Amino acid sequence: MKKAGTLTEALGEVVSSYFSHTSRMTRSKFSRSEEKMKNQPQETLSEGDRVQLSRLKPKIKSDPDDTAVKNVVKRKHVPIQYETEVKVKKEPREHSEETPWEPLNWKEQLLNMHEMRKNKDAPVDVMGCNKLQDDDADPKVRRYQVLISLMLSSQTKDQVTSAAMMKLRTHGLSVPSILQTSDKKLGDLIYPVGFWKKKIIFIKNTTKILEQKYDSDIPPTLRELVQLPGVGPKMAHIVMDVAWGELTGIGVDTHVHRICNRLKWVQKPTKQPEDTRKAVEKWLPRDKWREINVLMVGFGQQVCLPVGPRCHECLNRKICPHGKGVVKSPKKSPAKKSKPS
Repeated sequence: MKKAGTLTEALGEVVSSYFSHTSRMTRSKFSRSEEKMKNQPQETLSEGDRVQLSRLKPKIKSDPDDTAVKNVVKRKHVPIQYETEVKVKKEPREHSEETPWEPLNWKEQLLNMHEMRKNKDAPVDVMGCNKLQDDDADPKVRRYQVLISLMLSSQTKDQVTSAAMMKLRTHGLSVPSILQTSDKKLGDLIYPVGFWKKKIIFIKNTTKILEQKYDSDIPPTLRELVQLPGVGPKMAHIVMDVAWGELTGIGVDTHVHRICNRLKWVQKPTKQPEDTRKAVEKWLPRDKWREINVLMVGFGQQVCLPVGPRCHECLNRKICPHGKGVVKSPKKSPAKKSKPS
């Protein structure tokens, strides 16, 4: 058993040695063949050798100037887009410079107000500040009367302003006549307009300035008008429109201020009429500015009242943010149970 094991081991060594020698011979033969093909000109190689050499090319360190290497082009990476990928188009920012903010339904609301005001029978249509001056008077006197009527109208109903203006015109409403009128007499003429005692002082001081600086006329610019005693931005814008025929801004009084906030014609609620004017002028087309004052003042006198607005009569009740919260559908009273006979 020991000899047999020894014989087996011997045979294994002989076979292993044979294959090892054969492998070395084969590798050596292939190495010489490769070296021969490398050094041999390409034109003299057979087709089979060329194929074999092309398989060995990755192992060959090529010359940077070799044209064959230069012609090798890397495959471009192609991105894969799956069917589930959806490109979402970004919408432009809301209220950007290209698309300025404007209130919802404002055009329809404006048309409805015109429809409700088509009869022009509100107090402002008959006794407004554009109706109280003497159109046949000298242009300077006429412009002065427009200014005085607006000064009287502050915090005063149109009926009271109109009555005071009629008394003043009968007395003589011009720069020279008012300067010659005593404060007591002037008070008697304008009473009971709101803050009539303060308005006596404002009218007298303003009239003196007009005589001294403007040759008994009124200032021709908005900046100069608002510097007069008792004249605010609302008055100045209306004076520029009615007296000089120049549109400089919207005349915003308490009615216009209230209605613009109820309709949400301002991005944020405003506390002062002047803030409302600036906010509305940012988006409302300029060709609509002139009509807003008389339109909304009359609408505020007849429908959109300060207290107890008549929303049930308003054509804007379904598209007015304030009206939708006020108008409610009438509740149905529960049916009375009949008494058993």
